[in-house]
Amino acid sequence: MNLSKHISNPNFTPIIKAIEKTKSESYVIGGFVRDLLLNKKNPKDIDIVTLGSGIELAKEIAKNLPNNPHVKVYKNFGTALIKSNSLEIECVGARKESYRKDSRNPIVEDGNLEDDQNRRDFTINALAISLNNKNFGELIDPFNGLRDLDNKVIKTPLNPDLTYSDDPLRMMRAIRFACQLNFLIEEKSLNSISKNSERIKIVSKERITDELNKIILSNQAKKGFKLLLRTGLLNILFPEMVALKGIEIKNNIGHKDNFYHTLEVLENISQNTANLWLRWAAILHDIAKPNTKKFEKKVGWTFHGHEFLGSKLVPKIFKQLKLPLNEKMKYVQKLVLLHLRPIALVKDIVTDSAIRRLLFDAGDDIEDLMMLCEADITSKNEKKVTQYLNNFKKVREKIKNVEERDQIRNFQPPISGEEIMRTFNLPPCKEIGVLKKSIKEAILEGNIKNNYKEAYKFMLIEAKKLNLL
Repeated sequence: MNLSKHISNPNFTPIIKAIEKTKSESYVIGGFVRDLLLNKKNPKDIDIVTLGSGIELAKEIAKNLPNNPHVKVYKNFGTALIKSNSLEIECVGARKESYRKDSRNPIVEDGNLEDDQNRRDFTINALAISLNNKNFGELIDPFNGLRDLDNKVIKTPLNPDLTYSDDPLRMMRAIRFACQLNFLIEEKSLNSISKNSERIKIVSKERITDELNKIILSNQAKKGFKLLLRTGLLNILFPEMVALKGIEIKNNIGHKDNFYHTLEVLENISQNTANLWLRWAAILHDIAKPNTKKFEKKVGWTFHGHEFLGSKLVPKIFKQLKLPLNEKMKYVQKLVLLHLRPIALVKDIVTDSAIRRLLFDAGDDIEDLMMLCEADITSKNEKKVTQYLNNFKKVREKIKNVEERDQIRNFQPPISGEEIMRTFNLPPCKEIGVLKKSIKEAILEGNIKNNYKEAYKFMLIEAKKLNLL
C-alpha cells in the first residue's frame, strides 16, 4: 500500500527537506499512521523514527519551520520534540530496548526500523510510512497492524507477556485504546494483562492516572472500568471502587450493585459532558456506600450519610491517585456532598427556602449538580425514570424563578462582619458570627429580602436580643 498522497502536504514539507539534507533514512510511525488509516481528520502529532540521530534531525526540521521553534531534547532517550502552532513533531533514533525487572525505564541501544517496530506497544501503533526517495509513501507493516485495524483488535507485536512485563503501563494503554477506538483487546493479550497486573505497581501513580483519565474521558469509560476490573488492575489501583461491587441479601431483600450503578451514572454523564471532574464526581458519588451500609428491618438496606462520608473520602482518594488537590478536588467534593439534595426536593414539596439553600450551597455548580442527579437515575422502570425527570424539570423551573427573584447564588451577606463591629463598637467576638448567621438564615428562609435595607433593620432587632443595644 502506498500512502504518498497523505504525506505530500505542507505539514511534511519541512520534514522531507530535513531528511533530504541530512540524508537520514526516516519513517513516520505510530499514532499518526494509525489515525490516518482510521480516516481521522488531520492528525497533528507526527512521530518520526530515523536511522541516525533523532535530535539532529529535529534541529534541522526546526530550521525549516516558521519562527524556528525551540527543540526540546530528551538526551537519555535520544528523542526531541518540536511544537509549532498546532503541530507536534517528535523525532527519535531507531533503537532496541531491554528492561530490568524493577523498572519500566529501558536500556537503549541503536537499532534499525525492525528493532524499533518490535519495541512498539501494539500492532496498530507499529505501522510506518517511508519518507525516503526510494520507496516514498510505502506502508511498512510487519505485524499485520492494518488487518488488526480492520478487525478492530488491540494486539501486541511480540509475546504479550514480554510486552506488558517490560513496560506495565502498556496494560493501561491497551484498555485506553480499546475505549478510545472502541476496539476489542485480543483474548491472549487480555489474559496476559491479568497475569501481569501486579507489575503495574512499578509504574508511577502520575502516569497511571494520566491513562485512567484518558479512559474516563473516552466515550467507552464504562467498558474501560469493566476491563480494569476483569484484569485485576482496578483492585490494585482503586480498591475503594471495587468495594462497591456485589449485592447482599437479607430477609429476601437485596440492594443494587453499586459498582455497576456507578458505571451507569458515569455513562449517563458522559453522554452529556466532556467535563473530566464532573465524570469523577459520577465515579465517586456513592463511594462511601460500603462504609455506611446497614440493614434496618422496617426499611431494608440503608446508606445513611454516604454523601457526607463520601465527600470526606474525596481528598484521600485524590491524594492517593495523584489527582490535583486544588479547586478541582473541591468541586468534586462539593458535588458528592450535595448529590442527594435535588433528589430530596423531587420527593417532597419543593419550598422556596429549600431552593434558596441549594442555590447558596451549590453556587455556580448548580447546573452540574442537576446533571449529576439526573444521571443518577438508572432505574430500568421507564415510567419511574420519566416521573423523576419530569420532577427534576419542576425543580429546575423553581431554581430559575427563585434565582431571578432573590439572586441567592454565590450571594454575600449584605452586611459584613466589619460593619457589625463598627455599628455596635465590638471587638472580634462570637456575637458577630451569630448576627451574620442570623441574617443569612433570614434571607434563605425568605423572612427578609436579600438587600441592605432589610438586612440592617433585621440586624438591629437581633442585636437587641443579644443585649448589644
